[in-house]
Amino acid sequence: MLILGSFPGAASLAAGRYYAHPQNRFWPILQAIWSATARPLSLFSYEERSEWLLARGLGVWDVYASCERTGSLDSAIRKPTLNDFASLAAQCPRLAAVAHNGAQSFRHADEVAAALEPADTKPPRSIAFHRLPSTSPANASQAFEIKLAAWRAVFAAHGLVESPEDTP
Repeated sequence: MLILGSFPGAASLAAGRYYAHPQNRFWPILQAIWSATARPLSLFSYEERSEWLLARGLGVWDVYASCERTGSLDSAIRKPTLNDFASLAAQCPRLAAVAHNGAQSFRHADEVAAALEPADTKPPRSIAFHRLPSTSPANASQAFEIKLAAWRAVFAAHGLVESPEDTP
């Protein structure tokens, strides 16, 4: 599964890491979904977190390759350029699902689907697309438990919820 955000916020761009803002709920949600992990994610290096995601079949990217924006709010995004999803499709032939982290990313679900699942693909791919509640601090009005339940349901639908015996 691929999680698609819109574009990294200022804290993430400054750190050179996805979901670097300390109030973003991305990492805490994944820690809760994969609670069998022996230690808190805060003790992992970013490289270890990235390997942890990939080992569980999860990739992270953004809908936009570039954009103009002052601050971190998606509503401030101007002149966005979409990432090259056609190239991604060739590199990830086993991609089974795309989950959009928030409304801004999901606005481009049809374009992403068209690039990942061209009509002339033989055999046709069958990628599931989901809209998840944003983990951004700007979406603080929605309770963590509600976000977690939605994320957990999508992960479970794609076999990405681990049991304790799956943990190394």
